[in-house]
Amino acid sequence: MNSPVLIACAHGTRNVEGQAAIRQVMAEIEALRPGLTVVEAYVDVQEPELSGVVAGLREGTPAVVVPLLLSTGYHVKVDIPKAIKSRPEVSAAPPLGPDPRLAELLAARLRDAGLGDDDGVLLAAAGSSLPDGSVDSEEQARQLAELLPNKVRVAYGASAEPNVPDGVATLRAEVTDDGGRVIVSSYLLATGYFHDQLSKAGADVVTAPLLPSPVLAEIALERYDAVLAARS
Repeated sequence: MNSPVLIACAHGTRNVEGQAAIRQVMAEIEALRPGLTVVEAYVDVQEPELSGVVAGLREGTPAVVVPLLLSTGYHVKVDIPKAIKSRPEVSAAPPLGPDPRLAELLAARLRDAGLGDDDGVLLAAAGSSLPDGSVDSEEQARQLAELLPNKVRVAYGASAEPNVPDGVATLRAEVTDDGGRVIVSSYLLATGYFHDQLSKAGADVVTAPLLPSPVLAEIALERYDAVLAARS
C-alpha cells in the first residue's frame, strides 16, 4: 500500500535564498524516504497555499501535513486545522520544535560564530500571538542552555515579548560586568525578513539560521511517522 502523502507546509518568504533553503529540506525528505510523495505548501506569502493543496488531493487520498515551522503558533493551531477540517483522511503533525537536535544545531551555529564562555545568548524566535509559541521557544532555550555554560534568554521578532532589541539590551546589562558580548542565536529556519531584522537589534554577533542542515528533514519525517503510528 502506498504511504500517505507528506505535505511539507512552510510559512513562506519572498527571500529567494530562504525559498531555496526550504525546498532543499523537501528534497532531503524525498532523498531520505524514496518513493514517498512530498508536496510543498505554504500558509503565507508563497504559493501553493495549503488549503488549495489539500483541496487538490484526490478524494480519499490519505495525507499528513508536516509543518516546517519551529513552534506551535497561529498557523499550527488555526490555519492548518482549518485547511484540513473537511478532509478526515488528512492529518496534521506537530511542528519541528522544540527538539534536542535543534538545540545541538543551535549550539553548533553559536560555536561557529565564536561563542565565548562569558557571552550571553539570546535565542531569537519569530514569535506568536498564541502562548503556546512562547512555551515552545522557552523549552528550546532550556534545551540549549543545558549544552552551554552561557546565560541563555529568549526574545521574539513579533507578536510576543520581549522583542529582540529589548532582549539584547537586558542581556547586555547582565553580561557587561563579565566582559561578555551578546550573541543572538537565530531560531529561524532560513534567511528572510525576520532574520534580516536581527542584525538591527544591537547585538555583537548574530548566528546563521538553522538551514542548511539535514537535521530538519530527519525531524520532519519523524513527525510524519508519529502521525502514522498513532493512526494504526
